[in-house]
Amino acid sequence: MTILLLGLVIFLGVHSTRIVADGWRSAQIARIGPGPWKLGYTVLSLIGFYLLLWGYGAARQAPVVLWTPPVAMRHVAGLLTLIAFVLLAATYVPRNGIKARLHHPMVLSVKVWAFAHLLANGTLADVLLFGSFLAWSVLSFSAARGRDRAAGTRYPAGTMAGTLATVLVGGAAWALFAFRLHGWLIGVQPFHQG
Repeated sequence: MTILLLGLVIFLGVHSTRIVADGWRSAQIARIGPGPWKLGYTVLSLIGFYLLLWGYGAARQAPVVLWTPPVAMRHVAGLLTLIAFVLLAATYVPRNGIKARLHHPMVLSVKVWAFAHLLANGTLADVLLFGSFLAWSVLSFSAARGRDRAAGTRYPAGTMAGTLATVLVGGAAWALFAFRLHGWLIGVQPFHQG
C-alpha cells in the first residue's frame, strides 16, 4: 500500500502543479525552458505511474475488502466508462461539440472513469486509487475553468460531423478496451459473468 500511495503522490503531485502552483510552474518554465520542464515532468510522471501500477497490483494480491458492490454496478460502470471514452475522444477529435461545450473533456473523462470504478470496486486499494483520481479531477477541472475565465478563453464551435466522429471513435475505443484489452492489461474482464 505504501508503494501505491507514493506513486499517487508523485503522479498526481506532478499533475497538480497547475492547480496549486500555476505561477511557480510558469516561473520555472521561464527559468529553465519548456524542454527541460517537459522532460522532468515526463520522467516524474512515468516514475509515479509505474509505482502506482506496481503498488495497486501488489495490493490486489491481498485485498482489504471494504464492501462488495452489487453485480449491477459493473453494468453502471460500463456505461459510465463508455461516456469517459467519448469524453477522451473529444479531447483529440477536431471541431466537436462536446469539447466546444465542456472545454476540458480529458479531465472530465478521468472524473467519470474514476467514479465508475469506485462504484464497481470496494477494496481499500480501489478507494485510494480511484478516489484520489476523482478528487484530483474535480480540483483540476475547477482550476482549468478558472484559468479560462481569467484569460477570456474562447473555444471554437463544434460541428455535427466532428461530434459524430467523436462518439464513434470513443465508442469503438471503449468496446475494444472493455471487451479485449481490459482483461489482457488489467487482468479483469469487466463483463465476465463469473
